[in-house]
Amino acid sequence: MRDEPLVLGIETSCDETGVGIVRGVTLLADSIASSVEEHARFGGVVPEVASRAHLDAMVPMIRRACETAGVALTDVDAIAVTAGPGLAGALLVGVAAAKALSFSLGIPLYGVNHLAAHVAVDQLQHGRLPEPVMALLVSGGHSSLLLVPDVTGDIRPLGATVDDAAGEAFDKVARVLGLPFPGGPHIDRVSGEGRIAIEFPRGLTSGRDMQEHRFDFSFSGLKTAVARWVEAREMAGEPVPVADVAASFQEAVVDVLTRKALLACAEHGVDHLVLGGGVAANSRLRAMAQERCDAAGVLLRVPRPALCTDNGAMVAALGSEMVVRGRSPGSLGLPADSSMPVTDVSAREGAR
Repeated sequence: MRDEPLVLGIETSCDETGVGIVRGVTLLADSIASSVEEHARFGGVVPEVASRAHLDAMVPMIRRACETAGVALTDVDAIAVTAGPGLAGALLVGVAAAKALSFSLGIPLYGVNHLAAHVAVDQLQHGRLPEPVMALLVSGGHSSLLLVPDVTGDIRPLGATVDDAAGEAFDKVARVLGLPFPGGPHIDRVSGEGRIAIEFPRGLTSGRDMQEHRFDFSFSGLKTAVARWVEAREMAGEPVPVADVAASFQEAVVDVLTRKALLACAEHGVDHLVLGGGVAANSRLRAMAQERCDAAGVLLRVPRPALCTDNGAMVAALGSEMVVRGRSPGSLGLPADSSMPVTDVSAREGAR
């Protein structure tokens, strides 16, 4: 095997079918098919619809990735696939495809953790990660703060969402404001036209909460506060300033996320912060994280927006790092684990 392995990665944890190809830390192809439009009329992702969309898109995405990279499947040194966490049916499609490729090509198979892959993808833009690094992952299903001494085998969760994840709160608030699904991009866009004029609550940021949930996140109360504020205006027959509400809500979310991330960096003596996950594409989150990192002397690493959302490149990036470090691959019996903990960077035989 060459010093710089050629790795194909498959991502099907939710509603994107992603196939990426990397050589070492160089991205060669990143093909994505999204079923988000099929879910929009339901106001959220429908698992069965997502699974069927993955089945339809898998082979075309593999072909497109190989054509873009200018390689044949027989050139690939290893296969990596998201084994969890995610939607069970959606994960099974990707894992089954990866097993078929591994068996037919006679190459190693790595079942990797979706969250760890969101950290590893930064290597495709900024080079290999320092060790340790702090990671703030923010998406529709996760708000996680992780201390990462080794992205291939040692990830330590410091905090996570205790109710609604940030991305989920964006979707729900967007619905209240009459904005389309998915809510994140639309709230980001509308916020640019508004003022931060409403003081919405910052969950788990004061008093006893900071003792019991120092690095945890809670956005359910914030979502409810926004809904009640809008409802009160409507009942009074007053117009709802959508842009102002969106900007004020977004500011509350971003304030909490960045405040806790920088606190974790300070308390653990870490001077590099990686921002990842779909919500990391949010312009205000990027701006505030940069401002606060600059003030604290922390180096911020944020992949470009296309690498923040779910994609096959991030899976390939983690798989490539596992090959380089000599991590053991899985067998054809590796499971799809919808509740795979972030401490399991790779899938374990017998997991459920």
